[in-house]
Amino acid sequence: MLLKNKVAVVYGAGGAIGGAVARAFALEGAQVFLTGRQRAPVGVVAKEILSAGGSADVAEVDALDEKAIDDHLQAVMNKAGRVDISFNAIDVSVDKIVGEAMIDIAAEKFFLPIANYTKSYFLTARLAARRMMQNKSGVIMTITALTSRKGHAGNGGYGTSQAAKEALTRDLSAELAPHGIRVVGLRSGAIPETGTLREIFEIKGKAMGVTWEQWQSYLVGPHTQRVLVLGELANLAVFMASDKASGMTGTTVNLTMGALDD
Repeated sequence: MLLKNKVAVVYGAGGAIGGAVARAFALEGAQVFLTGRQRAPVGVVAKEILSAGGSADVAEVDALDEKAIDDHLQAVMNKAGRVDISFNAIDVSVDKIVGEAMIDIAAEKFFLPIANYTKSYFLTARLAARRMMQNKSGVIMTITALTSRKGHAGNGGYGTSQAAKEALTRDLSAELAPHGIRVVGLRSGAIPETGTLREIFEIKGKAMGVTWEQWQSYLVGPHTQRVLVLGELANLAVFMASDKASGMTGTTVNLTMGALDD
């Protein structure tokens, strides 16, 4: 097991990506602490992990609230004695972000994803790092998107927010690497399984006059001619969180199926 005896905290664990990563961490032996703003969807993921013989603990945590994050991490320390992995997979509702041209979008709507995504990543990372420094080891992770590096019309501040998270990954790594802490990201391509793409289609695809099938064809990776699946992302998250990836830090791994050529 790649993550045996590791303690992992997953933010946004009730979502498709956070849930998939949490299940994959548990399958590989990690003791997983799942959090979300709403307890019910996180509880569903925890039940699946426990049914499969894994270890899961559930807490309702607002990942934009510094005190709530800090209190929860201290509870994790009290129970498990350490924090080895912090994975931030929080999301912002797409209807609050996309669908308007830059010349028309309200400033508040543009800055919403920038403020929320970067604030949550910053808070969860630094509060986890303070605990990880005690053991001089740990891995801080997040998920970004193709739009961090490739422009799309009607995305509001989403692309800017993802680029900011990738910059934060580099800066955190520069400061934390001397303390034995790695900081890495996963840059995802389109994953229809998440349901988010269906929501984006309802806002942007229909406005473009395309069908759902045409929309999915538009999203396939140009190298693979298919979309990314959740299992692939979750499996790579496990590897990047494990000691097998000890040489990886300050970088964001490209999972865009060839949409971006690194």
